[in-house]
Amino acid sequence: MIRQSLLSFTAALALSGPAFAEWQTQSQDEIVSVRMLEGWRLENGHHMAALEITLADGWKTYWRAPGESGIPPVLSFSGASGIDGMAIHWPAPQVFTINGMRSIGYDGRVILPLELLVDETGEIQMDGEVELGVCQDVCVPVTIDLEALLPPAGARPDPQIVAALSDRPMTAHEAGASSAQCAIAPISDGMRVEVTLEMPPLGQAEAMVVEFPMPGVWVSEAEMTRDGARITASADIVPPNSRPFALDRSSLRFTVIGSQGAVELQGCSG
Repeated sequence: MIRQSLLSFTAALALSGPAFAEWQTQSQDEIVSVRMLEGWRLENGHHMAALEITLADGWKTYWRAPGESGIPPVLSFSGASGIDGMAIHWPAPQVFTINGMRSIGYDGRVILPLELLVDETGEIQMDGEVELGVCQDVCVPVTIDLEALLPPAGARPDPQIVAALSDRPMTAHEAGASSAQCAIAPISDGMRVEVTLEMPPLGQAEAMVVEFPMPGVWVSEAEMTRDGARITASADIVPPNSRPFALDRSSLRFTVIGSQGAVELQGCSG
């Protein structure tokens, strides 16, 4: 099911601070290029397309939860016709340290599959833009125009997009992980969640990302430790009014990322 409407797919950009310095040595075209992969029509009537993002050596871009110093991609297809909604299928990201701060994202070349809900006309004209943060020693906000006429039913699956769909985070079952057990308590400006779970190691440099789907809510970088198969982590969740609030445990999402992949868990079982 498409859960995210095209009109509501927005995110705030915070482009301040010394990390966003002027850049003189390379042009935008030399740092990053983006193109639409036209894709094919699925059996359920949706259309699977994708964005192909190619970065120059040493440059990185960000995941949907980019870390405290990152900028999530923002897609705006306000000029599009033929679609009623869109969902991004995010490939498993990597953990980076940029300017001494942890960020979550991609380097080299990444394909972001876009599942589009097709309207009754059956014809799709994509017209809009993508906003990205790209970083090396400095971070640069870029905006790239996108335009494409997507093929109707009958086009064959694109193996590049199929591969990107396969490169998703594992489920708890696939990774041999237990359900997440959560303890939630109020703090002065919001709520603190402490989560424990059992899961085999994912290689080196493991990190957990905690997400809470409420606009304007800040979630801190999770502090995670591992003892054998047992993972313990905690994060603070602060709403705009900086007060404790009723927190729906089922809406929390936990992603553990390591050098050998990622695992995504939805909600707390206790």
